[in-house]
Amino acid sequence: MRLLKQLGTAGLVALAGTFVVGLVDWNPPLTLVVGLATAVLSLLTYAWVVRRTERRTPVEVALQGAAGGIGRGILIGLAMFAAVIATIAFQGGYEVIGWGSATGALALFGFMAAASVTEEVIFRGILFRIIEGRVGTWGALALTSALFGAMHLFNPHATVWSSLAIGIQAGAMLAAAYAATRTLWVPIGVHFGWNFAGAGIFGTAVSGQSAPDGLLDGAMSGPAAISGGEFGPEASLYSVAAGVALTIVFLWLAHRRGRLVAPRKRAAAAATLVP
Repeated sequence: MRLLKQLGTAGLVALAGTFVVGLVDWNPPLTLVVGLATAVLSLLTYAWVVRRTERRTPVEVALQGAAGGIGRGILIGLAMFAAVIATIAFQGGYEVIGWGSATGALALFGFMAAASVTEEVIFRGILFRIIEGRVGTWGALALTSALFGAMHLFNPHATVWSSLAIGIQAGAMLAAAYAATRTLWVPIGVHFGWNFAGAGIFGTAVSGQSAPDGLLDGAMSGPAAISGGEFGPEASLYSVAAGVALTIVFLWLAHRRGRLVAPRKRAAAAATLVP
């Protein structure tokens, strides 16, 4: 029941934010304000519904350490995308045509803030966290990654491969980031850093979605396996490889810190063996 209550509440905020963003029609200052407001409201609503349904303090969104966690995550996301796009460019799949639009980048900043926060609240804060409590880290990672990829199957220019790629490189990697840190701040930062780098800086499509020009006017070309095709770099094999590498790093950290969760039955069985 708590899963449905939390999903319903967070989903309403996400839908309302999406609706209002659509109304302002990419107006730069309004999109920035609406996007940031949606992000903040999503976090406040998540904290409220967790307190109501679980009778606990939602430490995963505690303000202490928030700035550092988001900052580290953004740096990871930016570096990850920069490495991927540089590799694609070296293969001839990306080139900078000229300067884009600073106001477009401003609008994308707000839009990506809303998207990254609402998706992380729903998929990592609610789905992964609650499912992990029942089936363990590995089972929750597999299930939520598949759901995250399937959600993107309805995006423009999406294919079965692009959804599989999103599930592997983003769904698994962001879940692993949560498992390693046990806060939403790093996953939110990584998610935002990747998305904003793609659309807001390098001017590429993000998950097949069209958007205003970012800081650069970029063009993708060549085989879809390298460039990602019309869906954008997220469908590139290089993005998948980068996501898998980071997933392994985050899971190693989670293991080292003792933060991997065993399935409930296995954990209960292990507890009975303790003298």
